[in-house]
Amino acid sequence: MSNFTVHRRSLILGSAAVAMVPAVAWPSSDLGKAAPAFSATDSNGKAWSLAELKGKVVVLETTNHDCPYVRKHYISTNMQTQQREAAAKGVVWLTVASSATGEQGHVTAAQANELTRSRNASPAGVLLDPQSKIARAYGATVTPHMYIIDAAGMLVYKGGIDSIPSSDVADIAKATQYVRVALDQVLGGKQVADSSTRPYGCTLKYPRTST
Repeated sequence: MSNFTVHRRSLILGSAAVAMVPAVAWPSSDLGKAAPAFSATDSNGKAWSLAELKGKVVVLETTNHDCPYVRKHYISTNMQTQQREAAAKGVVWLTVASSATGEQGHVTAAQANELTRSRNASPAGVLLDPQSKIARAYGATVTPHMYIIDAAGMLVYKGGIDSIPSSDVADIAKATQYVRVALDQVLGGKQVADSSTRPYGCTLKYPRTST
């Protein structure tokens, strides 16, 4: 079986978990307001809290390594490149693993570290959020769902990483890189032009509620 066939099959199987969020006018009532507070421990045991990051621009990236949309941005190294660009500019980029225990995309600390190593990723930390507390606080619906918090602690961007909702790597070069553009505007002291965009990806795997 060829690598192409395996890759194509993995995307087809993964597509069962995909939720293409409809193109609607995304609510922006929470933009320009204080970002929801959070605290969590990362895959290396380090404690993080938004309060302690005040004065820093912060990016939150929800993730599910089994999602074809997440894989698209890691296979192409688009995500890692933007993580490094952000870090070089003093931005704190946090990957948030919010899949519930037992659900697709859930990772242990060791698994998260292996993914970071194997993908040559460069987030400041991988936050472990198995109860989906951070995801719920921010209203995350898919992976990847992206957020930018400015140095004053205000939520200034939420939505997709880019403008083309597909799992095709070839589309990255043609897309507007919303997060990259928004970060440049924030760091330049400008208002984010496209502050609320369409998120796309796989349905975020929240804990199942008992009936």
